[in-house]
Amino acid sequence: MVRSFDGRAVDQEELATLCAEALRAPSAGHSAGVRLNIIGPERLGEFFTVATDATWREHSTRFAGLARAGAGVLVSTRPQDYAARYREADKESAGLGETGAWPLPYWHADAAMATMALLLLIEEAGLGAVIWGAFRHVGAVLDWAGLSDEELFGTVLVGHPDGADRPTSSNARRVPPRAERVRRLTR
Repeated sequence: MVRSFDGRAVDQEELATLCAEALRAPSAGHSAGVRLNIIGPERLGEFFTVATDATWREHSTRFAGLARAGAGVLVSTRPQDYAARYREADKESAGLGETGAWPLPYWHADAAMATMALLLLIEEAGLGAVIWGAFRHVGAVLDWAGLSDEELFGTVLVGHPDGADRPTSSNARRVPPRAERVRRLTR
């Protein structure tokens, strides 16, 4: 993840192409309920005003670097598309025709897959990116973006890294090695 950008704009056509490619990710029942909404560099200031608050912007050690992103992508989902798809004849036997019936809301899984695909494509294109979770001001961001009938999964900030990014303190946290988190199930 890159959290400090140099302020150069990201080519909007290139980003749109990367977003379209990222949507090749799996989609439960081909529900196609994930949306990738591009925020051009001219609107990123508005986005940060809506998505954060003045106190955070004043005290965050990362805000200045994030604010220099060259574009953003709001990853949103339409749970109603999943419910509608699973009310169709070939899927209705699953019993998932209402959003509350899903034990795991696959719109979140599909959004995660599309986001991961987008992050990899951005990296491959020689750009940098960071996923910024939807933890605060979600309703305000959705209203600002005109997406009131969707759910916000997160935001991908995209740009040209400036080389001034500091590693996150999370990197110092001890986690089990990857090999220990892979298991072979035998009986």
